Amino acid sequence: MLIPDTIHPEQSIYYNGAFVLQALREQRVMDLLDLYLDTQKYRQMTMPVFVLCLDWLYLLNLVSLNNQGSVELCS
Repeated sequence: MLIPDTIHPEQSIYYNGAFVLQALREQRVMDLLDLYLDTQKYRQMTMPVFVLCLDWLYLLNLVSLNNQGSVELCS
């Protein structure tokens, strides 16, 4: 859930997406697994939660995939 009403906010996609953005701001373009490992430095999350965060950030047009398959921060 993006903003849940039955669980702690720390478990939401909305909250965890901020940590994915924080990790991506350092290099702006990263391989998916490298981005996951860098995100783990800020916040421990499972791979499914990480992928949901990326989906949400993509829908908000904050991240995209480039031709090489890397995740890229949109400007």
